Amino acid sequence: MITKTLLILTVLCCSIPTAAFGAPRTMRIDYYHTGDASHELFSLDRTVIEPLPWPGNPRRSIDDTNLGKYCFEVIDRATNRILYSRGFSSIYGEWETTDEAKNAYRTFQESLRFPAPQAVVQVVLKKRDSRNAFHEVWSTLVDPKDPSIDTSALASPGPLLEIQKSGESASKVDFLILGDGYTAAEFEKFKKDARRLTDLLFATSPFKDRRNDFNVWGLCPAAAESGISRPSTGVHRRSPLGATYDAFGSERYILTFDNHAFRDIASFAPYEFVEILVNGRTYGGGGIFGLYSTVAADSLWAPYIFIHEFGHHFAGLADEYYTSPVAYAPTTDRLEPWEPNVTALLDPTNLKWKDLVSPDTPVPTPWSKEAYEKYSRETKQKRRQLRLERRPEEEMDKLFREEREHDTRMLGADKYADKIGTFEGAMD
Repeated sequence: MITKTLLILTVLCCSIPTAAFGAPRTMRIDYYHTGDASHELFSLDRTVIEPLPWPGNPRRSIDDTNLGKYCFEVIDRATNRILYSRGFSSIYGEWETTDEAKNAYRTFQESLRFPAPQAVVQVVLKKRDSRNAFHEVWSTLVDPKDPSIDTSALASPGPLLEIQKSGESASKVDFLILGDGYTAAEFEKFKKDARRLTDLLFATSPFKDRRNDFNVWGLCPAAAESGISRPSTGVHRRSPLGATYDAFGSERYILTFDNHAFRDIASFAPYEFVEILVNGRTYGGGGIFGLYSTVAADSLWAPYIFIHEFGHHFAGLADEYYTSPVAYAPTTDRLEPWEPNVTALLDPTNLKWKDLVSPDTPVPTPWSKEAYEKYSRETKQKRRQLRLERRPEEEMDKLFREEREHDTRMLGADKYADKIGTFEGAMD
């Protein structure tokens, strides 16, 4: 079940109290996450001190949102007090639901970032179980005096672009836009793309009303070639961030699997949330809660994709569609999702957004589901054929425009089109 409105969420800006002489340094644990659909294990790669101080809000050290497939806690070993916690989702968390994970093992790079502690801490990683409760899956001890902690200096990826500075990091949300697939000669293009999409984001509610709560930064390491990889068409690029289309076999899904490159480049900016802006024309993007979101900057649909995918990354919103192909498979258990904008409707009296639903709106809420599904199936077949024939992107854009116009007319005629309710679909 889904709503027909964007839920306004309070952003979590996490950190622990600042040290006596200012903000603590930023510590990062890089680790390997290995497994298949039914087994997983973790192994430490390295512990790093990043170049910049911790950017988070010292008054929001504990995450109480209950969002994310995973969470981690930083626990003081002397007192067993939780100093810092954060919910998040991961690429592995999506991959383990794919068909590939039923038959193969894979390893993914992941990271946990937090304010550098002053004494020994235990970092505990937790995952939701089959009943949606968090349980421990891995832990490691961190001694800030350990000589193996990597404090080495990295080569700068390029100048830090100040797109919007609203205040000090401790009192603002630091949002970083990273460019991938831009050559040195295309740096000015990146600047224009980043500013254009920043303005579009903040022209949209609820971000429009909270613009002054954000700092926005830009970084764009120079690529040897213009563009990013698109393996389904034989295009491969060694772009600085390693972004690629065709993630998990989904032709429009853009991710980077090179977490080392992503984290090392991003460490040159204060950041809590990240958008990877790829230099490309083909429709595509992606978003993972607490990791990053992506968008093809030159796509006709970049404004929509940018805001849509940022909602996944920033607020943990689930997809409010169910007929388009995705890389992951839905759960077979009918549990109440942790995402704030969808529900299994197990208890209609405790609907997450019940305060927004009018008494005269039925729950569940009827809509033109069968007609929508029929048209959607037909359109998907046309999309597949266009991609198989490698038709120009303009033809795909034309099909998307036709689909949007059709759905707007059809759904706009529904009785409850202007109501907030529970419309069956999403995550199916």
